[in-house]
Amino acid sequence: MADKINASDAMIKVLLDWGIDTIYGLPGGSFDSTMNALYNLRDRMHYIQVRHEEVGALAAAGQAKVSGQIAATFGSAGPGAVHLLNGLYDAKYDHVPVLALVGQVPTGAMNTSYFQEMNENPMFADVSVYNRTVMTAQQMPAVVDEAIRQAYRHSGVAVVTIPKDLGWQQIDDNYVSSAYTFQKPILPEPDSALIEKAAEILANAKRPLIYFGLGAKGAGKDIIALSEKLHAPIMSSAIAKGIVPDDYPAYQGAAGRVATKPGVETMGQADTVLAIGTDMPFQPYFIKPDAKYIQVDIDNTKFTRRHHVDLAILADATKTIQALTEKIAARPEDGWYKATLANRANWTKWVDSFADDDRTPLRVEPIFKEINAMATDDAIFQVDVGNVTIDGYRFLKMHDQQRFTTSAWYATMGYGVPAAIGAQTKYPDRQVWSISGDGGFTMVMQDIITQVKYNLPIINVILSNDSLGFIEAEQDDTKQPHSGVALQDADFGLAAKAMGATGFTVHTLAELRDAFAQAKNAKGPVVIDVHIANDRPLPVEQLVLDKKTQDPAAVDAFVAKYQAQGLTPLTDFLADNNA
Repeated sequence: MADKINASDAMIKVLLDWGIDTIYGLPGGSFDSTMNALYNLRDRMHYIQVRHEEVGALAAAGQAKVSGQIAATFGSAGPGAVHLLNGLYDAKYDHVPVLALVGQVPTGAMNTSYFQEMNENPMFADVSVYNRTVMTAQQMPAVVDEAIRQAYRHSGVAVVTIPKDLGWQQIDDNYVSSAYTFQKPILPEPDSALIEKAAEILANAKRPLIYFGLGAKGAGKDIIALSEKLHAPIMSSAIAKGIVPDDYPAYQGAAGRVATKPGVETMGQADTVLAIGTDMPFQPYFIKPDAKYIQVDIDNTKFTRRHHVDLAILADATKTIQALTEKIAARPEDGWYKATLANRANWTKWVDSFADDDRTPLRVEPIFKEINAMATDDAIFQVDVGNVTIDGYRFLKMHDQQRFTTSAWYATMGYGVPAAIGAQTKYPDRQVWSISGDGGFTMVMQDIITQVKYNLPIINVILSNDSLGFIEAEQDDTKQPHSGVALQDADFGLAAKAMGATGFTVHTLAELRDAFAQAKNAKGPVVIDVHIANDRPLPVEQLVLDKKTQDPAAVDAFVAKYQAQGLTPLTDFLADNNA
């Protein structure tokens, strides 16, 4: 006869089979059988007690984004379940596998309007790719096994709701999970005829552009090789930052609001775009409607979603890039390529000109100079949402061994601190940063205590401008009065000390440099609260720099407001290079 085991223990063993060795959550009475299982298996399963279930779900999402593997979180019946939703939606929108275990009242109390009883399945219907309530103790491990399979298959959220009494029941300890059969899908090879057509379109282009997204992860060197043979500038979506090193001269950055000046200008001037593994939603605003568009993706539902497609290639990004590089004839450096490189160099020089600015309140560039100098070669940056996202994208100088994530599509404030917990737990030997604005930080700052409890050496940097700056700028653009965007000032460095972390409050350049010098040798989590000027980041999505095509008075006003005296429009570089 088989040995007996609590159903909840059998379920946790399935998680372990799949390589899930960490779970984030906060206990509740409806979840006590699973908490008992976590205790029983504590030598193999690492439980992280967060102070808010949203933080646990965001930590799991942040872990999944940097690892590419499924991560797990849980919440108890009622409020615990509801609190999970924000983090689960982040995982859904950014297409990462997350398993959520949800408590439920005992089966005998279900459907009786019992204390904390909710009909939880409908609540999770939209956020999940798999959403089931366990009906018997015997099926608990099998349901969780299927949930993990579906989360991987659909790159999304799987939810399993567990009535309280079922986890305590004894079942045979003989369930064999399907984890040992799991294989990554075989990615499609590009059709050779389509590669020939793509090569022909690129050969006839006068202003070609290589534009890639997160689907090209791991293909950085191949993208550079194609760029050098084609002599075409490179751009990426914001979330693909780091796939190509930021210091590569042909890399223009991104287009959009979370973007760079050369990125916006280059995309707007390109006559042919090779779009690889990207579904960036704002492409129609920045790519010419009549530009030739070659789209490469492994998901054919994305074709034509953002732009008219002249050629669609359903294939793996890396394989396609390599095939194209082999097929195309080498192009010489032309005026288009030289102009985009000059424009990128001009942008870099302008950004670097503020790196040692000592005005108070501080600009953000000196802060990122300190971050870049301290960052290790394999650092992970978990960046919150708001103006800080723009700053992180523009000023972090990354390469392909480092990682950058944010809440890209769902764009929830409060992402940075929890995502850093997930990354540091998964990679205890790597340096992990959270970079937040004061708005996002205050949504989740209580979980600095979680970093302290588990001695996670995360470096948390806060850009405090006493405003919801991203929204303030939108109110300015619509010419409405500022409403609801002013934030009460606080000393987060002091608050961090009260929670047990090493805390610094910074107002000057000297204090900034001293804080980072001390942070290098600190033990456990560090919080550096930097008080900055409430200046709007340069709005590259609405540049007013070209006196040949724009009102000269408006150009002068724009340049003065954003200290853009050193910036030259791409059109000038194109004219200089006869392009």
